Formats: sequence, structure tokens, C-alpha cells
Amino acid sequence: MLHAKTAVVDGVWSTVGSTNMDLWSFYRNDEVNAIILGVNFGDKMEAMFDKDLENSVEITKKSWAERPWTKWLRERFARVLSPWL
Repeated sequence: MLHAKTAVVDGVWSTVGSTNMDLWSFYRNDEVNAIILGVNFGDKMEAMFDKDLENSVEITKKSWAERPWTKWLRERFARVLSPWL
């Protein structure tokens, strides 16, 4: 399973990869990122992020607290299995 982490700095420096931006991931995990320099790629990354925001739904504290009990149960079950997922 892979879910990418992305970042764009000043529209020029971009990174895409599996590494979390913390020391544990940098030093302990077997992960990799691609770093791309360039405005063209940075613009594309920012456009993809904007599209993701348009397709997102905000989760508020209230909506989280009011989620169905079936989702809560699945979350608890997934937590037990998380070491193997």
C-alpha cells in the first residue's frame, strides 16, 4: 500500500513520495521521495492540490462526534489490525 505525501515550496521545489516529513521516517523507515525543481511541475502540483480541495469535505469536531456508530466500530477494528495493514 502506498499513499503519497506531497509538498510544494515557493512554486518551485516539489516533493512526491512515501516519506512523512519527520525524523523517524527520514532515518528509520524504508521510504523514498522524488524531488523536482521547476515552476512547470510546481504549477501542476498546486493545480492538483486545488482540485483535491474542491473534492474535499471538511470534517468538523461536531460531524466527527456525530458519525454513525458503524463507522466508529470499523475504525476500532482497523486500529487493532493496523500493525498488519
